[in-house]
Formats: sequence, C-alpha cells, structure tokens
Amino acid sequence: MWRKSTKTNTGNCVEVRGDLAALRDSKDPNGPRLATPRLTTFLKGIKDGRFDRG
Repeated sequence: MWRKSTKTNTGNCVEVRGDLAALRDSKDPNGPRLATPRLTTFLKGIKDGRFDRG
C-alpha cells in the first residue's frame, strides 16, 4: 500500500510504500521508483539536511 505525503496541496508529491522500502512520484505511479532496504536512514538524512546544498 502506498501513502501520499500529507504536505502537498497541488497533487505533485511523492508517495512512500507502507513498509518504507520505496518512494514513487504520485503523478506517475507506474513510473520509476526509488527502492532501498535503508529508506528510513535515507529519509532521516533528508530531514537532518545531509543532502542540502548551499
């Protein structure tokens, strides 16, 4: 089961699979997906700003 971000109001967002092992673009559910066994670590890195540029 996929969950859409609750932070969207335009419909342009990502969805996360229920087991937190994959992400996909909500506009193209049959398109490419980012799948990783360590998605929770990746998401934590995003929240912590590890991938910010600037």
